[in-house]
Amino acid sequence: MDNRSTKVLVVDDEAAMREVLEIRLQEWGFEVLTAEDGLEGKELAESYDPDIVISDVIMPRVSGMELLRSLKAGDPDRPIILVTAQASIDLAVDAMKQGAQDFVTKPIDYPKLNLILKAAEQEIHLRRESRRLASQLERGAGFGEFVGTSKVMREVYELISNVAISDASVIITGESGTGKELAARTIHKLSARAKGPFIAINAAAIPENLMESEMFGHERGAFTGATGLQAGCFELSDRGTLFLDEIAEMPMALQPKLLRVLEDGRVRRVGGSQEFQVNVRVLAATNKEPRTAVENGKLREDLFYRLNVFTVALPPLRERKSDISLLAQAFIREFSVKHNAPVESCKVEALELLKAYSWPGNVRELRNIMERAVILARGPWIEPSHLPAYLLNSPASESGSRIVLPVGVTAAEAEKELILRTLRRTRNNKAEAARQLGLDVKTIRNKLKAYGIN
Repeated sequence: MDNRSTKVLVVDDEAAMREVLEIRLQEWGFEVLTAEDGLEGKELAESYDPDIVISDVIMPRVSGMELLRSLKAGDPDRPIILVTAQASIDLAVDAMKQGAQDFVTKPIDYPKLNLILKAAEQEIHLRRESRRLASQLERGAGFGEFVGTSKVMREVYELISNVAISDASVIITGESGTGKELAARTIHKLSARAKGPFIAINAAAIPENLMESEMFGHERGAFTGATGLQAGCFELSDRGTLFLDEIAEMPMALQPKLLRVLEDGRVRRVGGSQEFQVNVRVLAATNKEPRTAVENGKLREDLFYRLNVFTVALPPLRERKSDISLLAQAFIREFSVKHNAPVESCKVEALELLKAYSWPGNVRELRNIMERAVILARGPWIEPSHLPAYLLNSPASESGSRIVLPVGVTAAEAEKELILRTLRRTRNNKAEAARQLGLDVKTIRNKLKAYGIN
């Protein structure tokens, strides 16, 4: 929130009421200007540009309802509170339909009016912050499709810029959900190969017996089911970029063949006798520490050194929490359009919960949560109730051995929190987490896939 005083225009034809309201509002910290009727209120609204208007309904020349319609036409978001001694249900309903923030009867309940004004003031600050973030996003608060201005991300952007202009191989490291493929696409778009193809393949998602065919292609009759010639990823990405995701999951038997193609640029399809030349830049990624993968026998050392001309390390979201506001706003903008939902931004309490969470699924998990919140939010603001229940745990409980769940949490949400907390405690060792939870590793993997976390 900014520190400037909220400006309130009081419009009432009774001098005593104007004076009392002015004194009360100034005591509450508001900057106040008064008008003696609706016509003067319209004129002062144009010159003074108040944040909030409090207006009597029954006034000479221009009534409060007329003033409401006029001011709403000029600024639909400005909160306007109507006050009257002659209250009726029909009048209150009509006022709310016309866009009044609230409807107060005389004699005024001042504690209630104070609460109404505080709520309106919070909405004003939220809207200002929403517009500030939107403006920042419009100006480009990031790099390419990346969003974020934190120091660690600015260092990543600079490295990507330097790497892109070369044609060297790159290993991109980072936890699942940090944006490794996005980094690869950004490098490709900034490179001299930008007009060429970008082909992505996930080594962990392709069955081992099909991996060689996917990589190098196959000839008709090369194996059962090979009814025709099929180009492989190297052939498809000729004069472009090939992105090999989860390189440490590639079968060891295939890694020497990949190394050979990287060395001489020549490919032979499965079942073929002819070799042909390809011109491909290879970018690889892994969510494991590459040197550890080499030590554990998951990645050949010679292949690692051939790929690791440059390393781009993407930080986890918990190390760039200053970017969460911008990321959340970017996702709100994306999903409010996608789902035709009039959501503007997060309330302060919801944003605090987002910033307190440890984000094991990183930006991908935040994106999924914001889409869910946009769908659930019926008004312009995302509130804590629109976020998953497991985010409501206090940050202090993250480091403890107990899990504290709010009343009303579902069994599915409790199970998710238990699985994620156990994985954090085991440093994402799925086998150890499965042992502690009495589950098998496949169940853990399926649960994480359902949560949108790899």
